[in-house]
Amino acid sequence: MSDQKKIFQCTQCGFCCHGDTTVSLDENDQQRMAAALDLPAREVADTYWRTNGSIIQMKTVQGHCIFYDEGCTVYHGRPWRCAQWPLVPALLDDENNFLIIRESCPGINRELSYQEFRKILARLIGSEPQ
Repeated sequence: MSDQKKIFQCTQCGFCCHGDTTVSLDENDQQRMAAALDLPAREVADTYWRTNGSIIQMKTVQGHCIFYDEGCTVYHGRPWRCAQWPLVPALLDDENNFLIIRESCPGINRELSYQEFRKILARLIGSEPQ
């Protein structure tokens, strides 16, 4: 079993997809998403993205990401920030962050202590825990 699967396996529960905010898309995200949807970038932009100046984000509908429908409908083309979540560096620094995210995210292995989780996450992201 990979280190990532030891600490987290996405269940596509959608908790992280809900809310009126969404993630910004970099150029690679945009290209990957258009390819996953098998649509021209312009059509994807018009249908699924909102632009605020130079910031491009996925639209939200009815309080969740436009791609959420009982799971992520663009999972293999999702933005890198979505793919990274919830394995973010902030979990190395604050046990309270870990406890809050673990409470809301069923994909986090609840059998691991914070110290075990932190050790594996540090290896995954190439950072030594403090």
